[in-house]
Amino acid sequence: MTASHPRHRRALVIPAGMAMATALAFLPNTAATAAPTADTPAAAATDGTPLSYVVNIKGGNATSAKVKKAIAKAGGTVVASYDKIGVIVAHSSNADFARTMRTVHGVQSAGATRNAPLPSAATTDLGAPKVLSEREVAEAASEAAAGQDPLQELQWDLKAIKADKAHEKSLGSPKVTVGVIDTGVDDTHPDIAPNFDRAASVNCVTGKPDTSEGAWRPGPTESPHGTHVAGEIAAAKNGVGMTGVAPGVKVSGIKVSNPDGYFYAEAVVCGFMWAAEHGVDVTNNSYYTDPWYFNCKNDPDQKALLEAVSRATRYAERKGAVNVAAAGNENYDLAADEITDPVSPNDATPAERVIDPTECLDIPTQLPGVVTVASTGAKGLKSSFSNHGLGVIDIAAPGGDSTAYQTPEPPATSGLILGPLPGGQWGYMAGTSMAAPHVAGVAALIKSTHPYASPALVKALLYAQADATPCTDPYDIDGDGKVDAVCEGPKNRNGFYGWGVADALDAVKR
Repeated sequence: MTASHPRHRRALVIPAGMAMATALAFLPNTAATAAPTADTPAAAATDGTPLSYVVNIKGGNATSAKVKKAIAKAGGTVVASYDKIGVIVAHSSNADFARTMRTVHGVQSAGATRNAPLPSAATTDLGAPKVLSEREVAEAASEAAAGQDPLQELQWDLKAIKADKAHEKSLGSPKVTVGVIDTGVDDTHPDIAPNFDRAASVNCVTGKPDTSEGAWRPGPTESPHGTHVAGEIAAAKNGVGMTGVAPGVKVSGIKVSNPDGYFYAEAVVCGFMWAAEHGVDVTNNSYYTDPWYFNCKNDPDQKALLEAVSRATRYAERKGAVNVAAAGNENYDLAADEITDPVSPNDATPAERVIDPTECLDIPTQLPGVVTVASTGAKGLKSSFSNHGLGVIDIAAPGGDSTAYQTPEPPATSGLILGPLPGGQWGYMAGTSMAAPHVAGVAALIKSTHPYASPALVKALLYAQADATPCTDPYDIDGDGKVDAVCEGPKNRNGFYGWGVADALDAVKR
């Protein structure tokens, strides 16, 4: 992984002729400063780069009110206040803002969510995904069996988790909604429109919900990532295109990536809070929270980001949501004693650092209660890129791999994962980004089968029903005679596959 990689988690460009987009989008300049008052130093609003901050507080509304006054005094402007979890999002141009806020009574932590200044309205297209041509769509449709969507024969991943068999019993309930916290979802796509939940959709990019019509959609130059993920989960079984893992459930778009493709903490907090308050049963999180790949507890800024996102995920789970997250694509052992992180902070000049993954966490992936998903390829082996780690990985699911490493059975031709793309198209992507939505879809099927199940019970069933998969040992995915990763643990819980590979059929039977 390099600093120039896209921040979502992470559709990969791997040797199979697939390209993907990392794009920028439009966002109004959200830089804000406080109007000078008698209590505000004159320089506070102008002496630094305009940045966004999270301020985490303890106590009730009285504490919140006092802290908000202190924010104004320190040259900040409150953008959003999530009083139920004690997180305030603020903007300030005062270079000492975070340091000042940490001295305020009732503030537990405060830190900048970024290093780069708040974005202006600028855009640059950095690439476009390779889509299925009309000829490829037509050829696939001609191979489709009776009762299948036209492109389903290309979806080896559905068979890998027995979703094709599950659909004979249940497609999932329209009373269940999966929130796609991502780059935005094109709800006009014919495979997504029938199952789209507009009431549970939002744009959270600034850290404050924007519910204007279509705000949840990706712009014309933005990444197709969220749309692809949404389709993997709940593309309708409607005689068009492909089929989702849970084609009868609802899916919502919760847009959290900014114009430069970053997933900053204030947006992620907003996304989880929105999901919590709008009846979302499962959230899918195929990204890491920028700008730090790992957030270290001994750094005051990173500690604040870790605390803010942790509070938001815990609150969403308390309100009934199962939070599912991708493990990442660097082939890291997340249970190792140390990991070299060469890319943080990714919105400034990164400096290589060695971190302890028990003290420096990839968020939301490594947060307590979050379902952490590793990726498998068409042969059922850990994907060449997938992060792993005993006690960290909870479950595995198809995320694709290079067709040269893991070739699917015909008529499927690509070892990657098929999904919808904005503008009514379809294409292939790969990554743990694609594995997580398979698990989110299975969790939605479990919730459909057990509508009153708590998040804890849904997770317990998810793990109990998974197909236990033993370690791949030795793991030499490219066949060059060298071990590419080491798996630890027994068949029923190990560092490559966790409790096993997700099972959609059991989700609708038990």
